[in-house]
Amino acid sequence: MAHDKVEDAGGYVPQNILITGAAGFIASHVATRLTKTYSQYKIVVIDKLDYCSSLKNLDSIKGCKNFKFVKGDITSADLINYVMKAERIDTVMHFAAQTHVDNSFGNSFAFTHNNVYGTHVLLESAKNSPHLRRFIHVSTDEVYGETPSTATTGYTEQQSMDPSNPYSATKAGAEMIVRAYAQSYKLPIIVTRGNNVYGPGQYPEKLIPKFCMRALAGQTLPVHGTGSSVRSYLYVEDVAEAFDAVLHRGVVGDVYNISTQKERSVLEVAQEICKVFGLNEAETIQYVEDRPFNDCRYFLEDSKLAALGWTERTPWDVGIKRTIDFYRNSARDFWPHDISQALKPHPYAAEPIAALEETQRELARLAVHDEKGQGVSPASFV
Repeated sequence: MAHDKVEDAGGYVPQNILITGAAGFIASHVATRLTKTYSQYKIVVIDKLDYCSSLKNLDSIKGCKNFKFVKGDITSADLINYVMKAERIDTVMHFAAQTHVDNSFGNSFAFTHNNVYGTHVLLESAKNSPHLRRFIHVSTDEVYGETPSTATTGYTEQQSMDPSNPYSATKAGAEMIVRAYAQSYKLPIIVTRGNNVYGPGQYPEKLIPKFCMRALAGQTLPVHGTGSSVRSYLYVEDVAEAFDAVLHRGVVGDVYNISTQKERSVLEVAQEICKVFGLNEAETIQYVEDRPFNDCRYFLEDSKLAALGWTERTPWDVGIKRTIDFYRNSARDFWPHDISQALKPHPYAAEPIAALEETQRELARLAVHDEKGQGVSPASFV
């Protein structure tokens, strides 16, 4: 079903918003902000509750009348079709993805299945929805590939994609399908590409929470290679505000970088964590084997998003203190399962063949399920 008319931001007011991956880190903060700020909107969230998700990320809104949680997988077409129709979804904010680069080197088939196929399922459902007014696809700065270390200005949204690892390749692949649906079916697409995000609720396989948890446990801080790789870090509440701006003022067909001009090397982050915890750097920082390939830098231009009225508000020293306080006081309750594997210098990488076989079994199950034409009952909602 082609959408004949794509309205601009001035004529668009969301009513029923579907947020995917909403028990995860960034999406949960976005869901929380929208649920609390806009009581007139209905916020429907879906998450399969993978290892890095936690329902505790949604604790503050689980009793809100305008909030509903669905446990399910975005790769299930019948579930997505049911939710889109039953909830009259007019806006999709698509965050759900496998995101950890280290894992993608050893389990890349799962990344393709979730990031590419999952996005494709959502697009097919959106294509056939008479209510759809926005589809916001959440991508990553990594699709651009490495920014030269000598560059004094960041990549703009017009920069071509040049991914360099399995994770970013799947995100770029998903973007290409998104663009194709915008072209072929006139879907009202907006794409965001974001820098690294940190803050409360992030699963500790990522750098900053891993360093916090290991420091609290009196362990070393594992720095990949020389630690010279540079990243730009945004506090998660600022990022939630950015998505609020894109949702309400973003222009259909546009791409928006969600970025900061402030950069820190991995070694500098480790040194700052040592400083906050009063640890001896020489004894605490441990240099370990680098990734198979590690981009040295992702540096983006942010003026386009700034034109929508957004600006970074949380200074690093404030954000990192809030983050450390969370991991000191609450992290153990967020993930009741064993997280020791996530805290290792290199996360466990599943055997590629085993991952492929699992993906093939899942695809076969979905195919059989679709052929039977089985629907999804309201019992899927919890």
